[in-house]
Amino acid sequence: MTGWRLSSSPRSCRTATVVAVCMAAVGISLSGCGVLPGATGDSREPVTVMTFAPDETKATNMPGMPAMAQAYARYVNAHGGIDGHELRVLTCNEHNTAPGAAACARRAVREEAVAVVGSYSQHGRAFMAPLEAAGVPYIGGYGVSEEEFTSYLSYPVNGGQSALLAGNGQQLATGCRKVSLVRPDTVTGDDLPVLLNAGLARGKGKPSIDVKAAEDSTEYTEKAQEALQEAGDENGCVTAVLGERTETFFDSFRRLRESEGDDVRISSVLSSVDQPLIDRTGGANGPFEGAFMTGWYPDAGDDRWGTMREVIREHAFGDNRIDAADAGVQTTWIAYTVLKKIIESLDRPEITPGAVAHALDDGVRVDTGGLTPPLRWRFQDMLGTPGFPRVVNRSVTFQVVRDGRLVAQKQGFVDVGPTMRDAPTA
Repeated sequence: MTGWRLSSSPRSCRTATVVAVCMAAVGISLSGCGVLPGATGDSREPVTVMTFAPDETKATNMPGMPAMAQAYARYVNAHGGIDGHELRVLTCNEHNTAPGAAACARRAVREEAVAVVGSYSQHGRAFMAPLEAAGVPYIGGYGVSEEEFTSYLSYPVNGGQSALLAGNGQQLATGCRKVSLVRPDTVTGDDLPVLLNAGLARGKGKPSIDVKAAEDSTEYTEKAQEALQEAGDENGCVTAVLGERTETFFDSFRRLRESEGDDVRISSVLSSVDQPLIDRTGGANGPFEGAFMTGWYPDAGDDRWGTMREVIREHAFGDNRIDAADAGVQTTWIAYTVLKKIIESLDRPEITPGAVAHALDDGVRVDTGGLTPPLRWRFQDMLGTPGFPRVVNRSVTFQVVRDGRLVAQKQGFVDVGPTMRDAPTA
């Protein structure tokens, strides 16, 4: 099941030949024959991985994730690689389509990637099937497809959209008399009201009003009107989870609210609203001031992101696709932190997909520097519920927009595992 590969691969033979030539050369040191600066000099094989995400589509785009992966590779390779292995990162645009996701996965297999790391796709069935057939693990997906939390070769680093919605329900339960949820009219979107309502119920709140919307619409006036009317103006709340189109929805909502004078509090999750969006919509004077937000990780201003920000500054070379406050970029950073720990734990000249999966299954503990609780993927570490059995990180953070900045509303992590267990499954 873990897809071990034979070590007598063409790559191994090529490496052995190179080493032999180097050792035979007179007056030339081994370190002059392709070993990375700072490496141990035992000619460890390069490690190839892939990061894929949608770009230039009409729906959600995540160009910062593959860009962060490339910056991470430059960072570790400048310091001798990972345990002496040069890190090679393949990137792929999955175009937000099932064929695109499957094509990226097949390319990862074809180019002998040992893992797919820190990626985004809604089309879990399309990309997991090729990866499972080849035994290639999927580490740290963004968390928007069911297969990320059910496949035996998926190793999530967060609780996905499910944890965010469950947490958002808990966050809104105490201050909102009625809640309208605006979400995509898709199969994936159908799960969101169930999870939000489980969170609301845990906080003794009423079930939300479900407002379905097209995820690629250019305006949402009609849906904004529906959400506003259903929420009411007495401690009413509207939460929207539409990915990249959340900005479009709240633009329609803002104009409608200004014309009607309603005082309804808004909310979302950090996979749909982030600090860059808050900045470009007016900051403290914009529509998100006072909004509640649920995220997976500490707020972007937290010191625990310091190393990532330094890597972006020194190795992204001004790449404007990367924003340290973007949840996709943050997820990719954490996923590569996991990869680094796994490769170091193996301590071997050649890294294979099977070896990576075996180390993960065997319980290697990954410390992410406080960006998540410590991560392990043993059976006993998993949530084990039918809908998301492989969730190991059940934590979310409660944040709020104050003076135009996302800051912690509640210190520390909130465990939404019990809420996710309470959510009914189909």
